[in-house]
Amino acid sequence: MSTPPLSVGEYARAAQAVLAPEVWDWLAGGAERERTLAANRAAFDRLALVPRVLADVSGCDTTATLVRSRAALPVAVAPVAYHRLFHPEGELASARAAATAGVPFTVGTLSSVGFEELAKTGATLWFQLYWLRDRARLLDLVAAAEAAGSECLLVTADVPYMGRRLRDARNAFALPAGVRAALLEDGATGRAHRAATASSAVAAHTAELLSPAVTWADLAWLRERTALPLVVKGLLDPADALRAAELGAAAVVVSNHGGRQLDQAVPSLTALPAVAEALAGRDCQVLLDSGVRSGTDVLAALALGAAGVLLGRPVIWGLAADGEAGCAHLLGLLAAELRHALGLAGCPDLRAAATLRTTHLPCPNGSTP
Repeated sequence: MSTPPLSVGEYARAAQAVLAPEVWDWLAGGAERERTLAANRAAFDRLALVPRVLADVSGCDTTATLVRSRAALPVAVAPVAYHRLFHPEGELASARAAATAGVPFTVGTLSSVGFEELAKTGATLWFQLYWLRDRARLLDLVAAAEAAGSECLLVTADVPYMGRRLRDARNAFALPAGVRAALLEDGATGRAHRAATASSAVAAHTAELLSPAVTWADLAWLRERTALPLVVKGLLDPADALRAAELGAAAVVVSNHGGRQLDQAVPSLTALPAVAEALAGRDCQVLLDSGVRSGTDVLAALALGAAGVLLGRPVIWGLAADGEAGCAHLLGLLAAELRHALGLAGCPDLRAAATLRTTHLPCPNGSTP
């Protein structure tokens, strides 16, 4: 890139400029009318932080423990499918960038690079699991994640089937021949490569692969079959978060899947305080996903009760714009933005960030959310 972006958000334009329109739509789009997609950002935009003053912020400490992983930032790279859609090196480049940044990298069930290669990057690995119809294959994936040194198992709970992503249907979106789900059996991604009029081949493949019948009993069954810390991603209701904690989850991720599942679901940031309150005092960490676009957004999540955030689309913006270098630069920008925001808010560390007061700005019509 001739002129490196000066903010995380600027990478979106850089990525869009180099990606094919249908690939950009697959990354940027949400479900149906994309109301939840827009609401995620609106929730951050309406939140105001109340800074403190006269604290020694000469060296703000951003280190964190996420689940059981030490991290240089309260950030983990979120699971995003098929990184090789965006750059030839795919997850290899983004995992190496995460290692440079000192943050965990989540390997997705639909990763386009296998565990053995990713384990060599030096990144702290997490593994994201979709609930497959084939339980034997599901347990094989868990065993492979354990063998690769994954530090936790992140189960996505909000995709019994894929949301109606109309951009992909209009584009008849299908994977190019060189991109596949490397963790699944040979040929398992074949359905995702066959385009059809007014439908998404990737959605059709996901429908064949995932079970819509998974329940809390299945989660308990899985808990008994792995020693990895269990993280449940895709919760918005405090009652679900409590149930996950009761089943032994080490963490929950408050997430609406980036606005890609139920349209008009509550914004993740809006749901966060009630979940954090419900789990207060329990040995179950709360993380936030969906809509994070800056270091100040990370600070907002900490102030509302999150121990950290998962960062999805922005990592892919950096990857698409300039491969590993772009991804590493973006994560470096996020770190600089967070340290700057902490200092200006009077927070020498993340514990102080958790004590910040927040308020809401008026909505455009004069009401408050």
